[in-house]
Order: sequence, then C-alpha cells, then structure tokens
Amino acid sequence: MQRIDLIPQRFRQGAERMAQAFRDMDQVVVAAHVNPDGDAAGAVAAACHVLRSMGKEFMVYAQPGLPAYLDFFPMPGVVHTTLEHPPFKPRCAVLLDCGEPERLGRELAARLPELMTINIDHHLGGDGMGSAANWVEPTAAATAQLMAYVALAAELPLTGDLATAIALGIITDTGGFCHGNTSADVLYLTAHMVEHGCDIALLRERLENTWSRGRLTLWGQLLQRASLERRGSVCFCPVHLEDLRKCGALKEDLEGFVEQLRRLRGVHVAAVLREDSPNCCKFSLRSYGSIDVRAAAARLGGGGHRNAAGGTLRADMAVASAQLLAAIAEELDAEGVA
Repeated sequence: MQRIDLIPQRFRQGAERMAQAFRDMDQVVVAAHVNPDGDAAGAVAAACHVLRSMGKEFMVYAQPGLPAYLDFFPMPGVVHTTLEHPPFKPRCAVLLDCGEPERLGRELAARLPELMTINIDHHLGGDGMGSAANWVEPTAAATAQLMAYVALAAELPLTGDLATAIALGIITDTGGFCHGNTSADVLYLTAHMVEHGCDIALLRERLENTWSRGRLTLWGQLLQRASLERRGSVCFCPVHLEDLRKCGALKEDLEGFVEQLRRLRGVHVAAVLREDSPNCCKFSLRSYGSIDVRAAAARLGGGGHRNAAGGTLRADMAVASAQLLAAIAEELDAEGVA
C-alpha cells in the first residue's frame, strides 16, 4: 500500500499543501492552545517529527507546560514554557489545535505579527489564523489525525514515536474510540499504526492508570455534589478552588470528569464549572448525538465541537452558574428538547 492511500481523498489536497508549507519554514515555534490536552500535545509532537525529518530547526512551546498525566509521553524536544530565551530567533510558527490567538497565551499571541505562521485545527468557528497557510477541518476527529496526513504527504512512515503522538491525539479526542467522531477513517488510520507496531493498549494504560489519591478524593466529592437540572436533562457540577486545595488535587485532575456526568441516564448535557479565580470560571460541556453544546458555549463567548465545548466566564461562581445554566436551557429549548 502506498502511503498516499491512507489519506482520505477529501483530505489529500490539504495534507499536501501543509507538507509543502512545512518545507518552506525554518526556525519554527511549534505550539498549541494553553493547558494542552492529549490532542494538542500529540499534534505538536507529530509536527516536530515532520519538521525534524525535513532538517528544520524547531522548538516546542507549551503554556504552562504539559500536564503531569502526560509525563510518560516522548515529546521530541525540550518543552519551553517561555519565549524569553529561545534556542534560536524564531521566524515561523506552526499553530495547532487552536483557532484564536488568545488561546495560545499572551506571550505567543503578541509575537504572531513577527512570524510566518501555519494553522492546523479541527475546531469549528473560523478559517484559521495562519498568515502563510491554514487547514481547518471540523470533520476530522482530532488535529493529530490531520497531522498524520501531513506526515504521510511528507512521505514519513507512521511508526515509532510519531505513531504514538498521533494515537495519543486520536484517543483523547474520540474518548478512547467511544465518541461519535470515531469514523471509519479514524479506525483505518489507527489499524494501520497498530499493524506497524503502535501499542494502543499500553498507551491507554499509561493515560488511564495514573490517578493520584487527590484525584480520586476530588472525584468522589464532586460526584456527590453534582445536581440534576431542568427535570434531569442537565447534570451540573461546580468546582471551587477550595475543593482542589482540600483534596490535594490539581486542575488537570478534572480531565475526563465531565464525561462521567454525561453517563447518567436521561442526561442530555453535562456541565462542569471550575473556579479559576474569585471572578473567573471555566466551563466544560458534553452532550450526545444532535445536542449542540458548541452553540450553547458560543452564547457565552466559548466554542468547541457539537458534543464537546467550553469557555470562560468573567464572573463569580454564583453568577457564572446562572449564566451557564441559562445558556444550556436556551439551546435545549431551541432544539426542542424537553
């Protein structure tokens, strides 16, 4: 099988265009959104592997660094958390899994006018923020999936650490192949990587069997606090800064919690609202099927995907809770959900 055959027809032109854009770059900052998740980290790593194969100079940038649960992940280079002392003078940037400059963090966002940039993303909401090239494909399950196709277009085999990076992103954004975005294309790509040595079982074990005692304690308390709203169609849970302190937990220990709330029978939308500071709260929304939580998030200035979205509310917990529940109710009313 030729590598090009692994790229679905509708993605081939974009993948080849991005591979050429990579060839035209050097002294590259490779970055994704702040507080990177598995897809962001996997896409960044995959981009670095592509650049390395082309002999390009690059640096990995992540704010505020990778989360502890990804300590095992083989990132191809030192992860820089500041641009104050780069290993070279950056001329270009590859921006991944992110469609708005502010989500890159203030430091990198302020540097963008100085850089030639490429943007590869799979989120709805825009055509891309790259100054040189953009590839935004909302039908892709993960940005790492798109990076797999760029790697194939650059004639790289999907093996070793590159395959691990792609698999990490796909596993993260498909919920371990459980979400509705687990398409035939995703399974075909993953099957190819497994056939050539990618150990999906080991990767999932390293992702899932690393809970701290603080995380276990936090989840136990929050599951008791979660409430059913709107006659049981919405499951909502607020998380206070004090909860994290008392449980000895970190913000990243909430990863995956909102998905558990969505498992409750009769719930159409699960919502977690996390206090970041006394007047700033971040929300995460999950849904099934046709229920569009991205539309609900957009009412509050957020974004994401149909079944997974989020955003930030500049308000205290009481006001933010009311705003979030009202936006969810408005969207459910608009969709005719009782």
